[in-house]
Amino acid sequence: MPVAITGSSMVSCHGDLDATFDALLAGRSGASPLRAGDPAKLNVTHGYGIDDATERAYRDAVAEAVSASGVAGGAAVTVGAPYGVGEDVRLSGRWLAQAVAGALAESGVDPDTSRVAVIVGTGLRELRAVEQWHGDDAALRLAQTHFDEAVRSVAPGVTEVHTLANACAASGYALALAADLLELGEADAVVAAGCDTLTESMLTMIGRVGTTTAETVRPFDTDRDGVLLGEGAAAVVLELPSDKPAFGLVRGVGIGCDAFHETAPDPGGVLATMREAHQRAGIEPGEVDLVVAHGTSTALNDPTEATALTELFADVAPADAPAVTGIKGAIGHTSGGAALMSVLVACQAMRQGTVPPVTGLRTAIPEAEKLALVIGEPLAARPRIAQINAFGFGGVNAVTIVEAVDA
Repeated sequence: MPVAITGSSMVSCHGDLDATFDALLAGRSGASPLRAGDPAKLNVTHGYGIDDATERAYRDAVAEAVSASGVAGGAAVTVGAPYGVGEDVRLSGRWLAQAVAGALAESGVDPDTSRVAVIVGTGLRELRAVEQWHGDDAALRLAQTHFDEAVRSVAPGVTEVHTLANACAASGYALALAADLLELGEADAVVAAGCDTLTESMLTMIGRVGTTTAETVRPFDTDRDGVLLGEGAAAVVLELPSDKPAFGLVRGVGIGCDAFHETAPDPGGVLATMREAHQRAGIEPGEVDLVVAHGTSTALNDPTEATALTELFADVAPADAPAVTGIKGAIGHTSGGAALMSVLVACQAMRQGTVPPVTGLRTAIPEAEKLALVIGEPLAARPRIAQINAFGFGGVNAVTIVEAVDA
């Protein structure tokens, strides 16, 4: 059953969705020198972090949107002091709270008068705050390592808050479960969200497995050096379709856990999840106009994903092949929020009639030579059906199919 996205909000290293989409159209990378940890020890020098000015601007914009919405007339949605113990502590829940508030304000859904559930997907929860507590004596309460308190700081009336730690496909899983709750009649509206921040633990892992030190992410490029972390949060409000304006329709989400390997993706598992997404959405491969790829710029993901996509669309005539783009070259790998951020970019591309290029891609790898990758310049197009890929360690995969709505 399709469900409607009636409200959305996100923040990346570039700012909100509009700022992020503008950066994607311009092919602008948000990579900057690392602010967390010792680059020499981590063997990582750059990341796609959110600076203080970007965070303040996003918070102020959300507060203004909430103030202007009819929902903010009571206690249903409030934006007061930032969630957390101080501006110096990197709490992904702080960005999550703002994204949830912004999405609720845009949708006009009032948690005080409607049954509103929240499902949050994350890879690392509040690991950075725990690191700061352990290493720097930063104040931290146990409750802040979960997201119930963060969500209720802006929407105290929600019925329930669930957190899924499903690696880099987490917010795709949140989207799938949110749609299920609506279909089962367990809620009037569901907020699906995702968030993560840069952590020294993950940076250490990246620095140890990479053979070179990347300064930017270049998905599907022959000269890619590996992945870099990004950070931020995204949230959408889902409701059953009605006459209410919608940002897009979620036709279906395919999820799977093939458990092929701790870190290496399995082409068969990836392809199976893509096909399940098509089956749930009730579509054939030839109906897909746009693919927002996972595209991590790594030695294993890029050729595996490209191979799976080539097989998925093997029977589609080249003239009808979907455009393929990706967003990590501009905003880094945002872990738990990656799937939802790509969903919002896909919806924005369908609404604006412009598909952004893959930032950092100049020469495609051989495995991707049959894909219609968008390289160099934005593509003028009006996609109606988009496929969004998100793959995580352990074969935790989520593929979302969204449909455009007439503005």
